[in-house]
Amino acid sequence: MMLVRELFCGPGLKILYGLSGIDTLSLRLLILRFWVSIIIIIRRRNIFNNNNRRNIFLLIIFVLALRLFFRFFSLNLIIFYFFFEFSLIPTLLLIIGWGYQPERIQAGVYFLFYTLRASLPLLLGLFHVYSELKTLVFFFFDPIFLSGLTGRIFLFCITMAFLVKMPLFIFHLWLPKAHVEAPVSGSIILAGVLLKLGGFGLYRVIALVPMALLKISSYIVGLCLVRIIYVGLMCCRLNDLKALVAYSSVAHMALVVCGLYTYYIWGFTGCLAIIVSHGISSSGLFCIVNIFYERSHSRRIYLNKGLILISSVFTLMFFFIVCF
Repeated sequence: MMLVRELFCGPGLKILYGLSGIDTLSLRLLILRFWVSIIIIIRRRNIFNNNNRRNIFLLIIFVLALRLFFRFFSLNLIIFYFFFEFSLIPTLLLIIGWGYQPERIQAGVYFLFYTLRASLPLLLGLFHVYSELKTLVFFFFDPIFLSGLTGRIFLFCITMAFLVKMPLFIFHLWLPKAHVEAPVSGSIILAGVLLKLGGFGLYRVIALVPMALLKISSYIVGLCLVRIIYVGLMCCRLNDLKALVAYSSVAHMALVVCGLYTYYIWGFTGCLAIIVSHGISSSGLFCIVNIFYERSHSRRIYLNKGLILISSVFTLMFFFIVCF
């Protein structure tokens, strides 16, 4: 029982007030969220210089940061679900309102409907959890011993929304389009926080159906390994820097899914390390790609070569972020 509660709530859980609390996972993701917000405000100086609806932009960033703050402090699953879905609206406004290309409308539609269609099974799964356990607070969860087809359907319902958000291979088509068409602020939020919410949600609910999880974990791990190889080969033929960073994020988050579905404490610890490190590195990479685009007006690899002769310090920082 203590191991299960550790998996649900993480080590070092501190109950703050009522249904709010913080543990190691939520604290680190909250710090990462504020770091990402600082990067966004610094990098969007052209909005302030051109007065491109800067007050609305700051309001959207503030609302998104406030909703994420409440989500990371929530111990109730239905409150977490509400703030999880509410974050779609500010991100969609960022993509549509401050995107670079006319295709940003299509990217926003992809982003919205891919995530919304997968969230309905999660809501139905939450109703079943409440009917079985009479509570939706993480700390009081017990495993629901469902096996066979019923357990697999229930596991599909409570995890599909998070797997699409990460995203899982097959359901990943919204991510590269949203990254490429979004402004740098939208890309940083997607890579730095919203992709990590999928891992955060799986971290909370993955141990509800241990029997069904152990039955299908090998298939999910195999799919993630195929995803890493296929996306890695796809990255070898890309010459768009922003698309390259987006597809590499798809491959990196597959390691998080593999670690979570091992149902082992080392896998959970490794997932936490990957989530935090990838949030920092991917945000920095999107920021650097935007710097390339502002100076050369192109994201092509071949048109941005030779930068080491102009700015060796900047190239060294780029190398460190790639290695990180």
